[in-house]
Amino acid sequence: MITSKQNKTFKLYLSLKLKKYRDQHGLFLVYGDHLINIAKNKGVVIDMLTSNPEKEGQLYDKVLMDELQQAETYFDQIAVCKKEQKPIISDRILVLDDVQDPDNVGALIRSADAFGFLHIILSPHCADLYNEKTIRASKGSIFDVYVERKPLVEPLKALKEQGFQILYADAHEKGNLTIQKRKVLVLGNEGRGISESIKEIADGAINIQTERVESLNVSVAGAILMYGWRTL
Repeated sequence: MITSKQNKTFKLYLSLKLKKYRDQHGLFLVYGDHLINIAKNKGVVIDMLTSNPEKEGQLYDKVLMDELQQAETYFDQIAVCKKEQKPIISDRILVLDDVQDPDNVGALIRSADAFGFLHIILSPHCADLYNEKTIRASKGSIFDVYVERKPLVEPLKALKEQGFQILYADAHEKGNLTIQKRKVLVLGNEGRGISESIKEIADGAINIQTERVESLNVSVAGAILMYGWRTL
């Protein structure tokens, strides 16, 4: 059993609660039986730790496991996973422009997985893909899709040159567009919306008609649009 807070491995795993160190080491933590099983099936688990002698993994004192927790629910088993992204070619691409709430990013990734938007591009200021809340909200879909993180303008220009239709969701702009087979859906920041630089590249806006409410949460709007476009 590992009992010392000075243990080098424990200190490394504790640091993975912060994005800076997840990026530095290319590792992240996964909690809960369901998500751990998905990660194991994908072959990305490099270590397991537990405070339960009856479960798989290196045994850690509960005091140390307490420090590794990131949610209100206590998990007695944690998987350490390597970051791994395998490119997926898709005619449907989801782009998130500074969506900052990890719950929204995770939920959108889950919807993208469900409706065939298997290539996702996150802007540099989006919530981290490997944030514990993002992983949990995705219900494991982060392991099924191809996610890139990069500035958006040049990739969108390149996709447009390849024949993709670039569309952005906006509660205040009404577009009248015929949706093409090869398409990119851009969803914007929760407060600011879509960046002007992206609007200049896009082919137009798409709007969801609502009654009595001005706009929808970005994850709800994204799910509705991706569902509607899944067979187009």
